[in-house]
Order: sequence, then structure tokens, then C-alpha cells
Amino acid sequence: MSDHPFTATNPAADGAFDIAKAAPMMLSRGHGSWLGLRYHANGPDWVELALPWREDLVGAPDSGTLASGPIISMMDMATAMGVWSKNGGFASMVTMDLRVDYMRPARRGATVIGHGECYHRTRSMAFVRGYAHDGNDGDPVAHVAGEFMFVDRPGS
Repeated sequence: MSDHPFTATNPAADGAFDIAKAAPMMLSRGHGSWLGLRYHANGPDWVELALPWREDLVGAPDSGTLASGPIISMMDMATAMGVWSKNGGFASMVTMDLRVDYMRPARRGATVIGHGECYHRTRSMAFVRGYAHDGNDGDPVAHVAGEFMFVDRPGS
């Protein structure tokens, strides 16, 4: 396999990378697993993840509003997966910047959906944007914009 960052390093048996099939494995470990992130949907350059409401993720007990950290984490993962969807495979990368603009609190008890899209890439960078909503994508909880930098893996 080439060491070019857009090479699919874990393609399906037929050679096509399927983010919907890869998502359960990606979300079953680490922080995403602890948060309970779930695959929701995808397209050629975007991925949607779901963050179910849990009381232990609440940042404001009186209102039941989710803390910002879980939403930021979901959006970081959704936008990264949007890059992998556009690439047609996994690529090692780091988050260089992820700006989050909160529009309003998520509703108590509502699952938050994070839509992450890769809208441009270069050899070394991927540019992303997205939004989070709690049932109505026309009334977002937050908007995000950021960049990822591709990195070479040791031994590749």
C-alpha cells in the first residue's frame, strides 16, 4: 500500500471502505465508547453520529443541559469520520483546530445528532465543518469548523 495519506489502510474485503461498517469498531473504544456515541448516517464526505442524553453527561443539573465536552468530543469524531468517508479510508491525523459556536442548549433528555463534513482537503490538511442538533437540523445546538493535519504513522 502507498503511504499517501488518502490511501485506505483498512478497506473492506471488496476493496471499498464502508464507514457504516467501520463505525461500530471505531466507536467501541476509548472516549467515544464511554460517551455512548453511535453511528447515525453518512454520505460521500459526511458522517452523522448520535450522542444519547445521559444524566452523568449533564453540565447544568437544574436544567438538564448536556455539558459542552461531550458535544465537542462527538463533533471532533464526526468531522474526523467525515474526512475518512471522503478519503475512502482511514488516515492518521490530528485535530489542529475545532471551533465550536454554541447557539442554544440541547433539550433535556434529547439525543444530540452531530453532522460532520469534510469540504476540502490538501495533501497535508483536511478542512471540516458541521453542526449538532437535537431533533431539528434547522435549529442547531452548535456549529463547528476546523482543520485536521495528516500525520505519518511510525513504520509506514
